[in-house]
Amino acid sequence: MTTTIMKTTARIVVPIVLVVAVSLLLQGHNLPGGGFIGGVLTTAAFALIYVAYGLDYLEIGVLGREVESGTGIFEHRSVTAYKRTFVFGLAVAVGSGLAALAFDEPFLTQTYTIVEHVPIYHEIELASALVFDVGVYFVVVGGLLTILSVVGGE
Repeated sequence: MTTTIMKTTARIVVPIVLVVAVSLLLQGHNLPGGGFIGGVLTTAAFALIYVAYGLDYLEIGVLGREVESGTGIFEHRSVTAYKRTFVFGLAVAVGSGLAALAFDEPFLTQTYTIVEHVPIYHEIELASALVFDVGVYFVVVGGLLTILSVVGGE
């Protein structure tokens, strides 16, 4: 049983943590940050939700789905979704490395391009390293949330 203070704190802190996580993910190829630390922060936000509201809150409270009773934690829909997230991230990260091979470059060779005349920003640097960082982000989020859910469900 958690307190009202814990639930209120989670409601305030989780959006801030998620914004910082996305910010670190997007700046990771130029500045400190990247997919790993962004994924860890996202998982920390989910852990805070789990502590405040319980493991089944996302299924029942947010998604409006019934939790199947009598199934093991490995068959839980959230754990299955987290495993899929892990596999998706692994495919994106490996795919970003293999894409360089298609252009006769070494594995994981990265490049960038500058897009000019963008409103407000004037120019944006688009780096292929961001695709790799997104893959790492999904691997970290999927892996850590699977571990957190399985350990928390036991």
